[in-house]
Amino acid sequence: MAKRLFGTDGIRGTAGVAPLDPQTVTALGMALAEDLQHQKLAHLPVMIGMDTRESGPAIAAQLAEGLRRGGVGSEFAGVLTTPGVAYLTRTGEYAAGVMISASHNPFEDNGIKVFARTGFKLPDAEEHEVEEAIFRLLPEVGDSGQAAVLAESASSQRYLEFLVSTLASERPLAGLKIVMDCGNGAASALAPELFRAVGAEVTAIHNTPNGRNINLNCGALHLEALREQVVASGADAGVAFDGDADRAMLIAPSGRLVDGDAVLLIAGRQMQLDGHLPGNMVISTVMSNLGLEKALERLGITMLRTPVGDKYVLEEMVRREAALGGEQSGHIIFREYATTGDGMLTALKVLETAVRAGVNLDELAQDLVVYPQLLVNVRVKARQPLEELPRVTDEIRACEAELNGSGRILVRYSGTEPLLRVMVEGPEDGQVKRLAERVADVIRAEMG
Repeated sequence: MAKRLFGTDGIRGTAGVAPLDPQTVTALGMALAEDLQHQKLAHLPVMIGMDTRESGPAIAAQLAEGLRRGGVGSEFAGVLTTPGVAYLTRTGEYAAGVMISASHNPFEDNGIKVFARTGFKLPDAEEHEVEEAIFRLLPEVGDSGQAAVLAESASSQRYLEFLVSTLASERPLAGLKIVMDCGNGAASALAPELFRAVGAEVTAIHNTPNGRNINLNCGALHLEALREQVVASGADAGVAFDGDADRAMLIAPSGRLVDGDAVLLIAGRQMQLDGHLPGNMVISTVMSNLGLEKALERLGITMLRTPVGDKYVLEEMVRREAALGGEQSGHIIFREYATTGDGMLTALKVLETAVRAGVNLDELAQDLVVYPQLLVNVRVKARQPLEELPRVTDEIRACEAELNGSGRILVRYSGTEPLLRVMVEGPEDGQVKRLAERVADVIRAEMG
């Protein structure tokens, strides 16, 4: 049976509205407590962190109340990144971890990501069991959906110390000039402190969160201001994080975007040289550019694709015992160090690689020849299976025939929004745009 609450990245929606209304969030806490009771982990607290959205404290308190009703305690870390919550959960005495964030979404949205004690996101089967328990327990919550009183009781300092420990020397970025767009999110205080501690000269922008400006024309999805400042100031690099800092995008001195595909090439090549890339294998998703696949192939590195979502990348990495994986969107998993994408770790490792090689980001990424790729989002009323829409499938097949093996067409539903995403990739920009619009127009006519 399909899950009704959990998507590819936890539960997400508009704050205060089901499934993020007080009653459902409290029921989630109760359901999670029940799950931990069954695992005989209820004697340990649950770690709770959040990004900078104004709705975060209320959701954290409602969740803690549900856990309390189920006989499980909680510790509150306040504002922390998603990978920070995952790290503290797996290295501390915690039964589970919860991150309250809607990642790159606007402030009105929020979400709840649950991590097992191991620091891994819950497997689909366990999410399904928790989800069924939520619906069963909802009637017990009552109308109030009352909240616990939370005070910060866990520190992020141990996480920052861990990130520094992944580097080969104490101040490997000494003298490097970085412009850092914190997206007014979870990295706003943490990232500038971290990068200054390892020697970088940091100019931080969009690092004054007010609860409502997270991701607002800034961060990993809005790179214009960062690119402009990097070029104008002659900085060595720009780094942008999304709301919960589980991803990073970088800007080279020329203004070139160094996205997740470029990072996988840079990191994969360096890890291969260092003997840290078992099987000469990198895991990515169906969204990664053909140019990355070909660049890795020239190095003797195989790229395997998964569905979109760092959760699925990680599952394949574990299955294949791969050390590196990630998404074009900037979620990069260094499995030697982390169980989730980590924007701050990614930026540290890429910039450390550049310094070690004595080159800038433009030179590091020059081997990546990017095929034109266009993503068109079509808002839909319902997630009707594509195989039930013959006009859509016929149009996709006709466009694939025109590409004649020289490109790709991928049509998939978003895991977090009511969108059908159309991605077309090919050797010529005009053809890519034309084919993407052809498919999108048929979808709009059939489903919009």
